[in-house]
Amino acid sequence: MNRKTFLNRLTLATVGGTALLSSPFALTGCARTRNELFFKISLAQWSLHRTYFGDALDGGFGEFAETLQTSPNDVLQGTEDPLYFAQYTREMFDINAIEYVNTFYFGRAEDQQYLNELKNIADNEGVRSVLIMCDAEGALGDEDSDARQQAVENHYKWVDMAKFLGCHSIRVNANSQGSYEEQMERSADGLRSLSEYAAGEDINVIVENHGGLSSNAEWLVDTIRMVDMPNCGTLPDFGNFTISEDEHYDIYKGTEELMEFAKGVSAKANVFDEDGYEAEMDYYRLMEIVKNAGFTDYVGIEYEGDQMSEIDGINATKDLLIRVGEELS
Repeated sequence: MNRKTFLNRLTLATVGGTALLSSPFALTGCARTRNELFFKISLAQWSLHRTYFGDALDGGFGEFAETLQTSPNDVLQGTEDPLYFAQYTREMFDINAIEYVNTFYFGRAEDQQYLNELKNIADNEGVRSVLIMCDAEGALGDEDSDARQQAVENHYKWVDMAKFLGCHSIRVNANSQGSYEEQMERSADGLRSLSEYAAGEDINVIVENHGGLSSNAEWLVDTIRMVDMPNCGTLPDFGNFTISEDEHYDIYKGTEELMEFAKGVSAKANVFDEDGYEAEMDYYRLMEIVKNAGFTDYVGIEYEGDQMSEIDGINATKDLLIRVGEELS
């Protein structure tokens, strides 16, 4: 179940350390000295959505969405508690930076006691809170101006939470209706309003290519230019360039275009081949684009596949990022 499908309805063993001889990273004769990566690695919480939601999605998306809005804590039917996301990430994956997803905290954004504990756990583990991915709060490009403003205001609490936790950004969606130009104007209007609020808290508003016209990188870049605010940027996602069922944007061209305004990168992974490479995209080429853009900040692991467990998929993605990153570094 991928996150894009999930959100649209709302509004092998671990691949490890050593490359096989067929890999371009195979060692020849002597051990390779590990290079320092040109980027930092974080873990996107959506990689663990089955771990946290458990069977909550089994009743269908309509039931899930209603429960999320009315009794949000009831959707947390998994084996782990998202309160301990930082500790889990450090202990299970030895990763020291995290990207939250707001649907795991839908009833907690303004619960100061809970937020204090969430922050204390991260601080005690030495884990950096990078950003909050925000969904299910309305369309920032809604054709109705009142609904658009309400969506903007619905995001305020996540800006405030991000500020408190020490994040640099919230990730939002540029959902809209209308023609190509109308959607750009409406989305830019909503993003500008939210960015103005976020600027007062020194928080960035970053847009992911996440379905619809937002997965058209040219459209999204022009929308960010129309917003024309330094704290409004992008979060390029390697795997989210499907505009519609019949229309797909080139992932390499799209990633290169979105990197102009990138304040984060989402390393999507779904399927791995026997050598530990992502089978549906060229990670070396993608990460070379990231490097050539001068990006040195966090690249977030977001495993969405179903051929491995979430734990194994996260480890496989981490291993691949390190292998490719070492070569490029």
